[in-house]
Amino acid sequence: MTTTITSIGLKGLEGYRIHVEVQIQQGLESITIVGLPDASVRESKRRVAAALHSAGYSLIGQKIMINLSPSELRKNGPLFDLPIAIGILQTLNLIPASLTDQTAFIGALSLDGTIQPANGMLPAVIAAQKLGINQIYIPYDENLPFLHFEKIKIIYVSSLTEVIQHISGQPAQFIIPDKPKGQEPPKQSHLDFQKIIGHSYAKFALEVAGAGGHHLLMTCPPGCGKSLLAESFPSILPPLSTKAKLEMISIYQLAGAPIPDYHYPPYRSPHHSASGVSIIGGGQNPKPGEISLAHRGILFLDEMAEFTKKTLEMLRQPLESGVVTICRVRSTVSYPASFILVGAMNPCPCGYSGSNSRYCSCSKKEIFSYQNKLSGPIRNRFDIFLNLQPVELSSSLTDNQETSSQIRKKVTDARERQYQRYGEEINNNRVPFETLIKDHPMSHSQLQYLQEISIKRNWSNRVQIKIIRLARTLADLNHTNKITDQNLITAIKLRTPSTH
Repeated sequence: MTTTITSIGLKGLEGYRIHVEVQIQQGLESITIVGLPDASVRESKRRVAAALHSAGYSLIGQKIMINLSPSELRKNGPLFDLPIAIGILQTLNLIPASLTDQTAFIGALSLDGTIQPANGMLPAVIAAQKLGINQIYIPYDENLPFLHFEKIKIIYVSSLTEVIQHISGQPAQFIIPDKPKGQEPPKQSHLDFQKIIGHSYAKFALEVAGAGGHHLLMTCPPGCGKSLLAESFPSILPPLSTKAKLEMISIYQLAGAPIPDYHYPPYRSPHHSASGVSIIGGGQNPKPGEISLAHRGILFLDEMAEFTKKTLEMLRQPLESGVVTICRVRSTVSYPASFILVGAMNPCPCGYSGSNSRYCSCSKKEIFSYQNKLSGPIRNRFDIFLNLQPVELSSSLTDNQETSSQIRKKVTDARERQYQRYGEEINNNRVPFETLIKDHPMSHSQLQYLQEISIKRNWSNRVQIKIIRLARTLADLNHTNKITDQNLITAIKLRTPSTH
């Protein structure tokens, strides 16, 4: 007799249906798993046997063959423990054969029969819903938010015995998570913009970057506030939507990383000694890197010139497409990587080139060599350039400073205009250019002016398009449908490195 139980496999964030086929054969007592299992899946036979023994079921004298179909896709992780156990019990006629292929099981088994959460559980549930599965058994994980999907019933279980009782029609005690009470998300812990003295132009540039999802590079001497501005940047970004929350938590689960406050965009700040694999993602079974952990949020590269050139060049494709594809011998996976890149670097090795208060000791050759650590293609992918100078505290203490909540409201309004215009959660920096100018194209005189400026400054087509995207964001912040001449002039100023 052969029994088939449905489960979910993952290839990156994409899920697919797994048929766990179990067959009892004549021969010596054994359990064999085929279908390209990795080490963690091959070990399932011992975990399952021990869990079934703890639940009162014996496999003595049984030769069991298990096939994980489709066989050409590599299976990894312990999520198949539960469906394997259910398949064995059903094949031995120890539980009713009433399960359909619309009921799925995922979960890792302990030796005592308890069901444990595992990495990738949330993306597996999302995939099950997309595949049309109407019921799924999963272990309860207190680190996950309350999950509610309209087209799929989620049954939280804590032990193999509970699953068997429910399948057999017996009463069972299930974990019922508390539904959210609709309260406001907790306040952000990031520093408020109002607490930062001066740098009004830099704050405006960050407001534009947040509203349109634009990448920004800050250059200034040490101690001017680059890191402080970057660390405060998340405080002006709006809370994540439900879809964005699920995407973010799914990525962190697959990476096995602690899940941050999922109400707000993530903020990642890897050290410049980080390897290319940790930034981009990879490994034998490719896992998400820092650029994917920053999805829907901010990736801050402090001392950007100190990162290896190879690592920085790896960012070129994800910055354009919002997706990173990792190719390995065993598998090729894609992870979302739509983030705002904020870079910070000194103008020279000593850090004081162009400073009004300190003398620079670097030669022109040293400055050129240091600046050249960021290649032309990488620089071209930034939308906004800021050259900052130290702030005079005496003249800045009386400045009228906007709070982060005030700026966040403007950023949120601008993003809502973009979502309504494009019909999806996408910002001006990521939307296809044809869609960007479809309804409200620039005037002939504006295009001619931009072309004249570009010829003088030797700007590429990519730079010109980025300026138009910036101008579109400035128009959204001003609640106007058309790009004005002032929007275009301000966008050109934001794109042009100048001292503030």
